[in-house]
Formats: sequence, C-alpha cells, structure tokens
Amino acid sequence: MTMHLQPPLHLRIAAHAELISLIVMLANVFTIHLKPISSLMGPTHGCAYLFVVIATWRLRRSPAAAKVLALVPGAGGLLALRRLDRRASARTQMKGVIPS
Repeated sequence: MTMHLQPPLHLRIAAHAELISLIVMLANVFTIHLKPISSLMGPTHGCAYLFVVIATWRLRRSPAAAKVLALVPGAGGLLALRRLDRRASARTQMKGVIPS
C-alpha cells in the first residue's frame, strides 16, 4: 500500500485556478471592467473555491488547520497546500528517525 505524501494534483490545480481567477477578476474590475470577463471569471473562481474546500476537507490526512485555511477565499487553497506540504515533509523527515 503506497501512501501519497504530497497533496493530490487536482487540489494543486484548483488552488492555483482559484487565485489566478481572483486576480484576473479583480484586475478586470479595477481597469477595463469587461462584462464577458466578469461573467467567465466569477463562476470559475467560485467553482475553484468550492472544489478546494471540498477536496481539502475530504483528505483523511488533512489537519484541521489546512481545512480552516481552505475556507479563506482567494489564497486559501495555496495556504492549505502549504500546510499539507509542511506536514508531508515533516512525516518524511520523521521516517528516518529511530525512536530512542
């Protein structure tokens, strides 16, 4: 049985899509404000946000801090990924330690 130490790829893609769609949406609002861009980026950001939250909460090895961070709109997905990566690297480092 292999254990995936890093967060799944679909969670990484959704977290980046969440942030990128927010940046594009805000840049559009504060500059040219084209309705088609708003119509596309709004639902894209909302779907990516919901996907990140649900995917993070469904991970069995996800700590409570990562689940709470995933709820932050915009950058929450990347913050949750950072927490999951930190936990994965700590587990990897602990694997080589022999308890005394």
